[in-house]
Amino acid sequence: MMNYRTPGEDLAGRPLTRWAFDSAVALVAVAVASPYVFYDDEHALAVAIAVLLGVHAPLVLRRTHPVPVFVWVLVTAAAAGLWNDHVIAGLGLLIALYTVVATQPRPSGIVATAAVELLMILAALRAASTNWWPDILLLSSLVGAAAGMGLYASTRRAYLAELLAHAAYLEIERDQQGALAAAAERNRISREMHDIVAHHLSVMVALSDGAVAATTSSPDRGIEVMRTVSETGRSALADTRRLLGVLRRQQEPVTDALIPTPGLAELDNLIELVRSAGIATTLYVHGAVPVLADGIQLTVYRLIQEALTNTLKHGGPGTSAVVTIRYTPRQLIVSVEDNGAGTPEPATRDRGAGLIGMRERVLAYDGSVTARPNSREGWTVTVTLDLIDSAAR
Repeated sequence: MMNYRTPGEDLAGRPLTRWAFDSAVALVAVAVASPYVFYDDEHALAVAIAVLLGVHAPLVLRRTHPVPVFVWVLVTAAAAGLWNDHVIAGLGLLIALYTVVATQPRPSGIVATAAVELLMILAALRAASTNWWPDILLLSSLVGAAAGMGLYASTRRAYLAELLAHAAYLEIERDQQGALAAAAERNRISREMHDIVAHHLSVMVALSDGAVAATTSSPDRGIEVMRTVSETGRSALADTRRLLGVLRRQQEPVTDALIPTPGLAELDNLIELVRSAGIATTLYVHGAVPVLADGIQLTVYRLIQEALTNTLKHGGPGTSAVVTIRYTPRQLIVSVEDNGAGTPEPATRDRGAGLIGMRERVLAYDGSVTARPNSREGWTVTVTLDLIDSAAR
């Protein structure tokens, strides 16, 4: 199996610059300790230098094996010091201590610091039989400095790791929020498609039936009705293309996507379209009309459209409907009532996706919707929206 590595890395995956740096650190530690061996007249200089190299050589591996390297330097430095007082590996021991504290868990760092501190105290006591306190204070301060620097490096590394983890979490949360927003948008488009297709198809079916009935007695009237069917179909296609244009998310602008969403100003056209399909529909508006957001206007329009679509589906000859919009200082109340002509079982209308879509729309504005049979043997749909809460959105 071949080992692949990027330029500037060794077989262990470590950058070559780190190898060079750690090698330089080991050589510096040897160079700092070397002058003392020249004052030794009892041992061979070459042997003392070899011992120093043996003590400090594992420092090259201190990043990958911090604990074994520390143990080696600690043990060999103590043994070399007992063998020759002029072999001092203090800097190498402090470097090994720093590496353990910076890279290992806190208990390991505490044990390593205590071990080095004990060794330094014993070395100070052995070197000076009297007035040893200054040496102990100096060596203890060096041990504390090495441990403090290692603790700082460990804390900084943990802080950076936490920042990276937090950034990764924020990216995941951003993606999740985007997915939720996309799902909500798809749900909204699904409701829009249901309202558009169901309403226009119901109108087209009713108009087609009327055209067939009128063809034999009044061909001109049948042609006029079929033209209305054609216009209704084109309107449905335009609305459908507008919604699908949102899903395509093309870079180039889509002309159909710029078509404004229907609002309360288009209610008259909606009522007229339902009348042309054979349902006698009347619109009443009570109260002062406030300035409403486009989203609320679309919601009211779709709710009235869905209720009238149900009337078209279930109504028969003689069916009539009354749409009432009542504005109060705090609420907007919409009521759609039909007389139930041609509807054998009004209660069956409380099934299907239409009423579910109504409830989803009004819940987006903290509203309520009720649908129940009325005293005229028909069906009444009542929607209440809180204008104050909705205006704050």
